Amino acid sequence: MNENFQDITRRALRADIFKIEEIQTLWSGYGKIMRYGLKDGDRDSVVIKHVKLPDQGSHPRGWNTDRSHQRKIRSYQVETAWYREWAELCDDSCIVPHCLLLESYEDEFLMVLEDLDASGFPVRKSSVFLIEMQVCLKWLANLHAIFIGREPTGLWSVGTYWHLDTRPDELEVMEDIELKQAATRIDRILRESPYQTFVHGDAKLANFCFSSDGHKVAAVDFQYVGGGCGIKDVVYFISSCLHEEDCERYEEELLDWYFARLKEALAKRKSPIDPADIEENWRALFPVAWADFHRFLKGWSPDHWKINGYSERITRDVVARLNSGDH
Repeated sequence: MNENFQDITRRALRADIFKIEEIQTLWSGYGKIMRYGLKDGDRDSVVIKHVKLPDQGSHPRGWNTDRSHQRKIRSYQVETAWYREWAELCDDSCIVPHCLLLESYEDEFLMVLEDLDASGFPVRKSSVFLIEMQVCLKWLANLHAIFIGREPTGLWSVGTYWHLDTRPDELEVMEDIELKQAATRIDRILRESPYQTFVHGDAKLANFCFSSDGHKVAAVDFQYVGGGCGIKDVVYFISSCLHEEDCERYEEELLDWYFARLKEALAKRKSPIDPADIEENWRALFPVAWADFHRFLKGWSPDHWKINGYSERITRDVVARLNSGDH
């Protein structure tokens, strides 16, 4: 972090700061997330996300293109907009870190955020039990209820990092011709859902921070937040947690749980939208959203572990229905 940003951070926090640890390097070497301590401040620590755009990224899978670079720049602009304009609408049912400072200068972005570890969410999980998945799905249900029907001003018009319009390179190299030909129709069906909300856009397990008892979560990483039907987040979250056989086994149970929590969240906010109508629409779109993400994976990383029999079966069924004129 450059000296100018350090000075700005000190003034904003009214405290001297010192680096405690590097939490992680950002994707493709675009910066770092660090934990800083505060000396004589009103809190013990903060998390600083410092983005410095490289001249040439080092993408783990070789996708070093100008389009990829521009997408990442846009993603950090979107995350800044999320924290500046939208994050404060999230409540205790949908916890996100409080933003303490946002700055940008030339090719650098700075976000100073509440340290969720210090706020009661110190646990990260690489695997989960069903009950812990339910806690995360409840968080997603509340996010979707809060932002249902809103225009995603400043965010991605269509959220998720795999959205078709932002991934033409991956589509071009995909060898599954039938799925390639169906990709635009799949995307259109999801866009045409009458129930659009904000989607987190990267709602994988690694982006949820758990309380010590596992009963509550907060979420981070809002680079791909934007418009969309909420079932896209649900699909991606489930796919990040479960292997093939467990997807088959728990699909219906997890969807039932999510829609029950969505109904509660809409009622809590006195939404005029009938939750039964949303459930009917989004539940029917579950396989379509799964096929949409599967399309991205087959172009981006054809040997990815998520490309399995369950995903292939769902996608083949969707493509067959499209080819028969069912949608």
